[in-house]
Amino acid sequence: MEAQVRIYRIKQGALSAYIEEWRQVVAPLRQTFGFEVLGAWASEEDDSFVWILSHDGDFVAADRAYYLSPERAALDPDPARHILEPRAFRAHPVSLP
Repeated sequence: MEAQVRIYRIKQGALSAYIEEWRQVVAPLRQTFGFEVLGAWASEEDDSFVWILSHDGDFVAADRAYYLSPERAALDPDPARHILEPRAFRAHPVSLP
């Protein structure tokens, strides 16, 4: 399994709208492409949204298929309009001693 941690800075005042659209549209669509959402967190203090996304197969290919899909292209309005600064990086588990 490969995972990505995604950290978004959301436009001021748009965090609630982004969370609602993410719950209703983004997370379910990701699941149809074989992704699993391992967790999501939001902070109103700094308008940030963090989530961990995993895939058991080829993450890069599945991510590309998601972004090139007609379903993703049809999102209107696009929830990404709320994101000021996206960051994503691959992550792997670290065992505790």
